[in-house]
This record gives sequence, structure tokens and C-alpha cells, in this order.
Amino acid sequence: MTSQRLFRYLRSDFGEIPVRVLHMDLTFDVEDETTTVRSKLHLESGDAPLASLTLNANTLEILAVSCASYPVTYEYDQGNAFLHLTFATPVPPETRFVVQTTTLCRPTANILEGLYYDATPEGAPPQQITQCQQWGFQRIVPCIDDMTAKCTYTTTIIADAAYTNLISNGDVDVERHPACRGRDSITYHNCTTPMAPYLFFLGVGTYDTFTRPLEYPDGTTFTLELLVPPGTDPALAEESLGILADSILWVYLYTGPETYEKRAIRDDLYRLCRERDELIRSGAAEEEIWALRVVLAEMVASIEPGYRYTGSVYREIGMQNSDFGGMENVGNTTITTNRILPFPQAPDGAFDYLIRVKVHEFYHNLNGSEVTGATPFELWLNEAVTVHIEQQYHAFLFGEDYSRLQTVLTLLSPDGGTFYYDRGATSIPIEPDGFNDPNDLITGVTYVKAPEVVKMIETIVGPKTFVKGLDLYHTRYRHGNATTADWLAAMEEASGVPLTAFAEPWMKKTGFPVVAVTSAYDAGSGVLTITFAKTEGSEKWTFPFAYAAVGEDGKILAEDTVLLEDEATVVRHEGIDAPAFLSLNRGYSFYGKVVHSATDEELLRQVREDDDISTRYVAFATLLDREKTRLMGDPTAPVSDHITTLLPSLLADADLMARAGGQFLTIFESVDDEAYAHRYRALYDARRTILRATAEAHTDALMAVYHTQQSKISGGKTLQAKIADIKHRQAKNTALGMLATLDTPEIHELLKRAFVEAANASDRLTAFTAIINSTSRERMHILWDYMRTAREHPVMWEGFLAAVASLATEDATTVVREVMASCAFSIEQANDQRALLGRFAQNKKVSLQTAEGRRFLFEIITTLAPVNEYSTVGILSVLGNIDRMEVEYHLPLIDLLLDVLKEVPPETAPSVHNTARRLLQGSPGARAHFERVRKRTFPHF
Repeated sequence: MTSQRLFRYLRSDFGEIPVRVLHMDLTFDVEDETTTVRSKLHLESGDAPLASLTLNANTLEILAVSCASYPVTYEYDQGNAFLHLTFATPVPPETRFVVQTTTLCRPTANILEGLYYDATPEGAPPQQITQCQQWGFQRIVPCIDDMTAKCTYTTTIIADAAYTNLISNGDVDVERHPACRGRDSITYHNCTTPMAPYLFFLGVGTYDTFTRPLEYPDGTTFTLELLVPPGTDPALAEESLGILADSILWVYLYTGPETYEKRAIRDDLYRLCRERDELIRSGAAEEEIWALRVVLAEMVASIEPGYRYTGSVYREIGMQNSDFGGMENVGNTTITTNRILPFPQAPDGAFDYLIRVKVHEFYHNLNGSEVTGATPFELWLNEAVTVHIEQQYHAFLFGEDYSRLQTVLTLLSPDGGTFYYDRGATSIPIEPDGFNDPNDLITGVTYVKAPEVVKMIETIVGPKTFVKGLDLYHTRYRHGNATTADWLAAMEEASGVPLTAFAEPWMKKTGFPVVAVTSAYDAGSGVLTITFAKTEGSEKWTFPFAYAAVGEDGKILAEDTVLLEDEATVVRHEGIDAPAFLSLNRGYSFYGKVVHSATDEELLRQVREDDDISTRYVAFATLLDREKTRLMGDPTAPVSDHITTLLPSLLADADLMARAGGQFLTIFESVDDEAYAHRYRALYDARRTILRATAEAHTDALMAVYHTQQSKISGGKTLQAKIADIKHRQAKNTALGMLATLDTPEIHELLKRAFVEAANASDRLTAFTAIINSTSRERMHILWDYMRTAREHPVMWEGFLAAVASLATEDATTVVREVMASCAFSIEQANDQRALLGRFAQNKKVSLQTAEGRRFLFEIITTLAPVNEYSTVGILSVLGNIDRMEVEYHLPLIDLLLDVLKEVPPETAPSVHNTARRLLQGSPGARAHFERVRKRTFPHF
């Protein structure tokens, strides 16, 4: 290790670009192995003569460079990916000029940036698509690859006529027509929304294309287009387009500066638009459709709607191989093929993701494309506001309780959850000091923590004011770029509330605040006093805190939301009855944790009576944490009766399951107590002990839940029916998971029937996972037999890999090795990397706490690093809490990181190498132990 800086790029590396980028004329001559790109880059000089100009050009072959008005020479610095131009005569100030280049780029199968190969249908020419976030455009053509270099584009594609689709941004300017030598040409013009280079898209491929119109309430229309693998079931495509159309209509009706005004009219418009679409679909009389259109046009004139799409076509393209689930590209969204269609082979989590990704990527047309962050350091701004809108749409469909609880579980999960990551050595702030690769910024901090900060600001200024501030931001910076300060200024202007000081620590610090809450009730005066004290290290953060005092029968005695600015805040409520319990951090009002010494009796009552689903779940999780901690302290102790009674009673609570789904019964392999929080195998054993004791004591009750919830599953085709079924299935499969811990021949038979007879992918995967973690004599036969079936469909394969990666059995590593070594597994496929290798890494009781698991983890890291740095860095994050683990693991895990540094040099994979260095730097306790035992001193970091 040397003392080189930990980050390759710092904010000081970004500044004002020396020219104004106006337009690009691009011609792509696409061959199977190379693409020739002819570019005319239209620029305007600044207020001083321009003697030289540097363009970004990464791994290109430079064939020609010229500038007609100002002769130019060039030098290509391939190592630093710069094309340096020197003008014979400086370009005068404020003068337009054109730089012309002819270059060659070569797509690859594993560098999923720039132009690369996607999965190719049999008998078709090579499928090629682009991924430009954040600096992929320079892998295609010399350019100023900066987020502020927003311009318009005219793009001509010449490619094999056998391709069904030749795609780029904008509207078709010259229709597709024969060129020569069995090739076709098409030209697109993107002139409405100037876009940053990272939003450019090019695709040549073989797809089935499905379309449908999207008609706004005022009658204006554009076309929705879906490009998916050949042979796709048209019914699935129709359903997928229907979900997309619904999300676009929702964005139009339920966002914008008057979101909360005239809600009844908006609800009627939403309902009537769906009625109109159904009339059109069913072939109703034109007179009936026209009459409804008249009504809709009159109604929509009375509201101020949200974002309206500006193009003539909005296209979703299935991509089989990508580091990301989806990527917006002005009018073209790429979505991983496993999530673009509601496949019957997809588990419920995949369907949930499908709902989210469609509205997320569409909203990026406004937030991210029309208004773009100024640098990669503002990536959070493009994403967090978009996630905020995505969550609102999800809540609109699934219900606020279900949706919010899903986010809370994401925060709390020990397997890649946001709190876990944010306390680790690899965590970076929302606006970090630096990064090694822009993909380093694609983390839970950007996509979960940052949206929580946005939500806190919404709470502080109020929802009605928040949407006005958001509209001011989008209006003021439309077709331009903005910084965090710009966004905050718009919010401050709309609300009159100062936010800059609030935002500073949230933007610049890792971790999260913890609040200790104490209370006292004076029965004589009826006064309740509550003290909110920030624990040590939490003083730097300010945040809203929602709470309530709850009395008999769940009655709210007092409630408020306070802004915690000082180290301690005291509130008083007079003239109230004695509270039965306190409901703290309602709605998960702030990003952080609460310490409160409620009794088990108070928590049990809260779990049953609190009307806020977030605090109700936290009470449940606290009870279970206490039980897990007790059992780890004494593994021979029996499980408490109040726990074994509680679990089946919650599953049998029909109202709770309808509101929150079976996810409410999530019991993590984690506890808050730092003495036990990273004893992964012990945590697994304690959780399993609780579930087994519950199943032994309440077998009949759990069987009843299993069968009752199964009977409630309708199998309906509407979106609302599917959502209801997801909640019933969650409850059913939670009961089955508890029963599976009995691990008896009778249960093995029940699991086998559930697996064989499953009509739904979630049911099948639940049963399969339980079987392969059991002592069933058939477990390995079923595993390998299902592998042969699963490999035939990419969605089934993904689920199979994830189930195998989560194995807790003694042969877990051996089985994962064998699956990885099979011909069905592709190390170059990002989906395979995430599902098997990423999940195995998160299986920390095996990957970190067994010698065989650590050896395999090292092999994964060193094998994957030259293939996909992004996936490898994600895997390395599981090593972010070495200091908090038991001391026996310090030496082997430090050895593992040192071996990674030796095997993965910075020249090969800088993000991986530097992340390993940061992990070592963030583990001072383990390093000190290493130095004492090994008699070695670490070099300066």
C-alpha cells in the first residue's frame, strides 16, 4: 500500500467547461466487431480566444480529426483517455466552430459501458446496446463527456438490415431505408430536450416490438413502445405496457405544483381515463368514446397537472446484461429483461420491482433529463427526488402502510441494508469527497438514504409547499443543470424555511443519528414529559421527529412532530391520561434509530394496537431482538411464550396482513446490541430457534394460516388483484417458512407438495429454499433437478441462484462452487453475478465466518474484478464491519483484504483496489490486532 489518495476523482476535478456544446451530428456505421463513428461536434468558444481543446476519448481508434474553419493538430493520450486538440489559429471569442472526427470503437461482452454486446437471439446479428452513465459516451465517440455539456443530437445509424430495430434518442427524422450491402439506415433528431452525454442511447438488435397509445385527458397522444426478446407472449407485453401507461397517467395527474389541490377531480380523471382506455380496447362505439373524451377534456382544464411527456415515442428496451436494473436515456429506457415483463416465472419481488422501475425511469425524463445534476456529485439529486416520486406511486397502488414498511425493512436489513452499509468502512456520504468510478455512487446511500433526506425536507416544509418548491426547481433549471445548493434554494424560496444548515451534515457525513427517548408521567397533574436526547456523535444532525402518546384501545392522547435541533429537546403534554405506550418516530420520520427502554409488556401492546405501521414493526423487531440476544447469551434457554404466541397471532390478523402483508413478520438475522450484532452464525441459529419453537407450539395455528391465506388468493389479472394476492402469499409463505423449521418427514412432504404444485414463482421458491436447507433425503436431487429446469428461463435461473447462494448448510460453499462451475452460469452476466456471487457474499455466516467461505469469497473477488468492477465493489462491502466482528475473524479477514490488494492492482481495477484500501483504513482495531500478532506494521494509507 502507498499513500496515494483514496479517490481517483475529487470535486476539484470538475469545473466549468471551456466551450458551449450546441449540437452533435453523429453517424454510426455498425459492424459485428467494430463501429465506425463520424461526428460533427458543434461548439461555441467562450469569452477568450481558444488555442486548444481537450476531448474525452476512451479506448477509441482515432482515424481522423479536423476543423474546417480553424485547422487543428491532435495528440491522443490513451492512458488518460484524452484527445488533445491544438488550433493553428486560436478560435476567436464567442465563435461557433465544428470539430469533425472519425473514430472506431469496439464493443465488448463484459465492460457494460459504452457500446457492448447484449444477449443475442439465435440466428440474429450481434445485439449491441449502449450504457453511458456516467462516462460511457466517451467510449463511443470523442466528446466533452460532462453533465453540463447538454446539447441536441442528430443520429444516423447504418447497420445490418437483419436487425429488427435501429434505435437512438429523439423522433425519426429520416425513415428507415435500404443503404447498401444488405444494410439499412435511419436518422433520429433529438431537438426538444437537450441532453447530457450520459443520456445518449444507441441500440441495434432483434426484438419483438409491441405498441399502444398513451392518451392524456385532453386527448393528446404519444406512442408507448416495448422492445423485448423474440417470441414474447403478447399478453405479457400488453400487461407490461398497461402498467407503464398507468404510471405515466399517475405522474400527470398526481404530481406537479398543485398535487394536493382538487384531489377528487384528479381521482375522477384517473378512473375515467382507465374507463376510456377499456372502451377503446373493447371496441366500443366511437360515439361513446368521444362523449367520454369531451368530459375528460373539460375536467382536466380545471386542474394544473404534473409532467407531460414531450416526445412522440417513449420506448422501453429489454437488456439482458447490465450493472443496473434500469437506465433512463431521454425517450429510451433500458430495463433488465428479467424485470421488464410480468413473467409468470418471476417471484413477487420481481413484480414489485417492475412497478417501481417503470415509473422511476419515466419520471427521469423530467428529473435528470430536463433538469440534470451539474456533476456526478449531484447524482443523488437526479435519483433521490425520482425515488421519492417512485415511492409515492408505489404507495398509491400498494397502500401507504405496505409501501412505507417495505422501505423501513430496506433500512434495517443486515443483508445489504442501508443502515448496515452506512456504518461500514466503504460507506460514502450523499455528496462524497471523491470517488474512483461514477458507479461507486450507485449505492443505498444514493437510492435509499438520500430519498429519506428528501422526505425529511418534505416533512419540514409540508407536502403542499414541497411540491411547489419542486416545480420551481424544475421550471427554473429546465434544459439546464443544477447543484444541491440550487435545489435547496428553490425549496427555501417556496417555503421560507432555511434548509442549507439542515442539509449540510446530511450531505457530507456518513452514518445516522440515534435518539434516546425517556418519559415521565405525573398522575396528579396529568402531565406527560418526554425528553429526546441525541446520543454521542448524533449532535451534528437536525431532523423531524414524529411521535404520539397512545392510551387505552389505541386512542391517541397527544401527538406532534418536532424538529430536533439541540442536543436535547423536552416536550410536555398537559391534561392527558396515562399513556399505555409511546409511538416514536412515526412513519419513520427521520433516517436514524431510536433507543427507548419500553417494557416487553408495553412493546407487546404496541405491536397489537399502534395505528402506525412503522413504529408497530419497530416494536415487533425490538421484542425479537431482545429474544435473539437472550438466546445467544444462553443457547440452551427456552424461547419465551409471549414470542411463540405472538407470531401466529399476527399472521392470523387479517387487517394487519391486508395493510402490511406478511413482510411484517420479517425477523432479521441481526440485533442492535453491538456485542452480538456481527455474530452471524449465532444470529442465524437464534432466529431459527425462535421459529422452530413457534412451529412446535402452534403447528395447527400455522397450518390454518397457511390454508386460509391460500384460499384468499384469487389469481385475478387486474393490478389490484395481483397486489392483494402478493400480500396473501407473503402471509402464507411466512407460515410455511416457520413450519419448515420442524424439519420432519411430514414437513418435508408438505414442502415437496408445495414445490411441485406451486402455481406461483414465489410459492415455488419459498418451498425450494426450505427444502434445500432441510435434512430431507431428496434435497440434493431436487436441487439439481430444479437447476436443469431453471436454466431454461432467465428469471427462474435468477431465483434459483439466489436461493442456492443463501444456503445455511455445511455444504453451502461446495454447492455454490458447483453451480458457479456449471456451463449454465455466466460470469459475464451481471444478473448471474448479483444473484449468485453477490448473494453468497451477503451470506456472511458462511462467506465471512467459515474458512472455506472466505477462500471462496477471495476467489470470487479476484475472478470478478477484471470482469465487472461494479459488482466486485458491491461484494467487497460485506467486509465493511470487520472491527465490529469477533476478534477471531480479524486476522483472516485482514489477510483476505491484503491478498486482494496484491492480486488486484490499481491499474487493473482501481475501484476494487481502492475500496480494499478503504476497508483496511476503516478497520483500525483489526489492523492493530494484526500488527500485534503478526509483528507487521501497515504502511501509511
